[in-house]
Amino acid sequence: MLTRRSTGLATHGDSLDRPRVVRLCTNAQRPLPLRKGEAYLSRGGSLPEGFAWYLMLGEPHEPDAMLPGVGAVMWLPSTFDYLDDGDVVRLDAARGAISLLFQKSARHNGFLLTERCNHYCLMCSQPPRNVSDDWIFQDIMDALELVDPKASAINFTGGEPTLLGEKLVRLIRQSESFLPDTSLHILSNGRAFTDIEYVRRIAGIGHHDLMFGIPIYSDLADIHDYVVQSEGAFDETVRGILNLKSAGVQVEIRVVIHKQTFDRLPQLAQFIARNLTFVDQVVFMGLEITGFTRANLDLLWIDPIDYQGQLVEAVECLADSRINVSVYNHQLCTTDRRIWRYARQSISDWKNEYMPECEGCVARQECAGFFSSAHIRHSKYITPISERIELA
Repeated sequence: MLTRRSTGLATHGDSLDRPRVVRLCTNAQRPLPLRKGEAYLSRGGSLPEGFAWYLMLGEPHEPDAMLPGVGAVMWLPSTFDYLDDGDVVRLDAARGAISLLFQKSARHNGFLLTERCNHYCLMCSQPPRNVSDDWIFQDIMDALELVDPKASAINFTGGEPTLLGEKLVRLIRQSESFLPDTSLHILSNGRAFTDIEYVRRIAGIGHHDLMFGIPIYSDLADIHDYVVQSEGAFDETVRGILNLKSAGVQVEIRVVIHKQTFDRLPQLAQFIARNLTFVDQVVFMGLEITGFTRANLDLLWIDPIDYQGQLVEAVECLADSRINVSVYNHQLCTTDRRIWRYARQSISDWKNEYMPECEGCVARQECAGFFSSAHIRHSKYITPISERIELA
């Protein structure tokens, strides 16, 4: 698991007045006008002048003549050795803090928009906090100007992003302006989209590839509302999906599978196929053991082997209805071979790991692997696959 943030790091310099979002550069020949808004990432040797920051990989030492005209320096431990040209970070000298916002080489990049939420999901991986975090919005607005325009996709997560109200509209517009070739995926509970005027303002941006990922956990309202711990959520979520699709906005339905949701997966698939057949895709997701899931593990945990019958039936129902369907966060050795073709490598690069039991598996390159939190609990049936497979 990659280290994405750290505090208490050694710093030096007098240009440390406020936290800043900067893009990293390893090119000592960078044109001088561009250096003023960037951080030079050094792995040793002499330093070029004119950069706003200098990030030094290695042990802290007293600045000397090899740091000409340096305004701000931060020393990074070896756990940040993966950082490279084009990455975007937030630097806070007062706390000696660094946070990775965008990694150019990663397959998955996401921005946390807020920690606030109007749900209290049993398995929430980012437990909500009722805090003032408006500073996050400006950081992301700044970061979007620095992200590599060749990035294939960006995710916005929460908390609940729609609690930003009109600021979310501005973020989507900013994304379209600076990243005209980058798809945008926003996780939301969908309830704010019962406001059709809000939906129309979002649709009116005309983003070239915008999709909202919205969870539905059951075909029965009381089960869905119980999982998200909010009465009336199911009805508002479905109405929100209908409004988004009526305005031409893409929608993905996301289903996290656990002990409270697995049994009615076939009925949920039938509900979607009959009532929401126009959604753009449906994703069945394995459980990430972090956040509230840890506290509710006995209430939620079920070995993936034990729900394969329900999952196969649900996937085949949606596929037969010509609905795009995928299976995320599942290991191939615990997934029924009939639905291997729908399995995706979905776990974010920095969270992705494999178990010792995976040693020698010929399907490792195709397998999703594990969340780093899976050391707490994972399937008892992890077994290396010995024969070559085709997922297409």
